[in-house]
Amino acid sequence: MHAVVFAYHDVGVHCLQALLKAGIKIDLVITHEDDPHENVWFGSVAKLCQEKHIPYITPSASELENLVPKIQVLAPDYIFSFYYRHMISAPILACAKIAALNMHGSLLPKYRGRAPVNWAVLHGEKETGATLHVMEIKPDAGDIVGQAAVGIGPDETATEVFAKVSNAAVEVINQVLPQLLQGTVPRKPNDLAKGSYFGGRKPSDGQIHWEQTARQVHNLVRAVAPPYPGAFTDHEGKTMVVAKTSLNGPFPANLNLGVTGIQLVDNRVFGICGDRQALEILDWFPAKPSAAN
Repeated sequence: MHAVVFAYHDVGVHCLQALLKAGIKIDLVITHEDDPHENVWFGSVAKLCQEKHIPYITPSASELENLVPKIQVLAPDYIFSFYYRHMISAPILACAKIAALNMHGSLLPKYRGRAPVNWAVLHGEKETGATLHVMEIKPDAGDIVGQAAVGIGPDETATEVFAKVSNAAVEVINQVLPQLLQGTVPRKPNDLAKGSYFGGRKPSDGQIHWEQTARQVHNLVRAVAPPYPGAFTDHEGKTMVVAKTSLNGPFPANLNLGVTGIQLVDNRVFGICGDRQALEILDWFPAKPSAAN
């Protein structure tokens, strides 16, 4: 079996390794140049390709269409997409002799679209996972090929959950590979009516609104905690990144729960929220000038 793989991030690294381990011949990998303005805290697909002597390229989004003749010549059995960030067009998808498959970081049809792990944590979900699905022009809309679920703890950050999702992605690949190697793609409907689509997130979306509930603020902090840009609030004329919070008391009896915002009591830092509940800020630091932009 031959494949062309679009891949980036930890999921790209781990799933590419799973394909290689199964004996699939990777004829070409399409990945991204790392963004010098992004905190690159994850594994490098390009480095893996160098180590394994796999041909790889890093085209821009506008250059993807020029790849159609090259991929047609390669005539891959499968095209895989593992956390690749650009949309892959229909002419490219049509180059796969058997199927074009994408790995998405949620339990589809929930959390279609961008930043699915961050959105799941933000919404206080107790479970998410990884889904391999057939690629269509509409994002994350094709039939489901395989899924694996992971739990989300009440204090886990998006980064911690993402590590679980990366492992779940490999689990899914290993689940379905025996059938894929036989040329069979297991399918079940992806009922979009039971899910929803989410767009990307900007650093400015991390602003804390203390009128929200303590649970909502805690979930925001978890969803965007470093190495993501972080939740932030103003305090005494400075923008502070709130990196870790706790809802677990006991809290001082002399907190004023009627006034929202930051309160310092007994050398501890607390946030008072709109539901008259407190959370403790366990880690915060001054933001870099661009953090809230």
